[in-house]
Amino acid sequence: MTFDQLKELLRTPRYIVITTHQKPDGDALGSSLALYHFLCKLNHTPIVISPTDYPNFLQWLPGNDTVVNFEQQPDSAKEWAGNAELIFCLDFNKLYRINSLGDLLGKATAPKILIDHHLEPDSFADFELWDVEKSSTCELVYDFIEMLGMTDLIDENIATCLYAGLLTDTDRFRIPRTTPRVHQITASLLEKGVDHTRVYNEIYETFSENRLRFFGFCMTKCMTVLPEYHTAILSIEGEDIRRYHISTGDTEGLVNYPMMINDVWMTAIIIQRPDQVKLSFRSKGDIDVNWLCKEYFQGGGHKNASGGKSEVSVAETKEKLLSILAAQKFNLNLI
Repeated sequence: MTFDQLKELLRTPRYIVITTHQKPDGDALGSSLALYHFLCKLNHTPIVISPTDYPNFLQWLPGNDTVVNFEQQPDSAKEWAGNAELIFCLDFNKLYRINSLGDLLGKATAPKILIDHHLEPDSFADFELWDVEKSSTCELVYDFIEMLGMTDLIDENIATCLYAGLLTDTDRFRIPRTTPRVHQITASLLEKGVDHTRVYNEIYETFSENRLRFFGFCMTKCMTVLPEYHTAILSIEGEDIRRYHISTGDTEGLVNYPMMINDVWMTAIIIQRPDQVKLSFRSKGDIDVNWLCKEYFQGGGHKNASGGKSEVSVAETKEKLLSILAAQKFNLNLI
């Protein structure tokens, strides 16, 4: 499908499904809801289907009350998938990233449109707006609206959702892909009435007491700093999660804290989840944690921010990572 063909499809009101990856973050939900509001303005009938729940600190976003949680409302999601005339896939590029919803949408006959900035997409979409150099999927959704020549339709709701995604996926406008273009888009969103102070407060300053105490516990009891590898590792057991009543989204941002240590270039969280051990990596400069996750932990993502999983315990996974660091410190530029 060409862009002109897609543009033609959008001229007629349609039933449209918008979906994003499991456990949506600010960019995933922000881009989805921004597109939802935009498509409503074009007289379409869209719905956002999330594969799972998502953090409380995102549930204030405009349109949140319209989101269908596939785990809680599978029948509604199946009905929408069956009736969909277009399916937008945002902030993921492999169907397994939306769990069992991927099987449902993979079988759907409606054309699929991918808007994403992650590495190495699978070939399941009929049209792709894909660019790994972009800061976020929200930046790409803005580009998409601009390509349609309809930025004049961006209102406060659309702008707020896009701003939330830009803010979070650039780590508060810090990462290298925070280009002049990102700041230009941000300025245009602010001109639409975004309350940037509120967005920041809702996302970063609504911790529960338990969550803040959990972060402190992780820094004091769970962190191993390895100066020889310029690396810090947080090892978090299931009992730690239960002790502090940690729920979806409560570990968001935790992986970034050890990066504040002088001469720490890479951080990793190894955490026990209900089904398996999950890993999250962050890095600076030329340290390619995407390669690390793909090669050893059945995952991937971005060069400086990736995730994976492990089939063994937290302690065993940590030992595996230590052996990898010892063997691969030159390849990872940890020298």
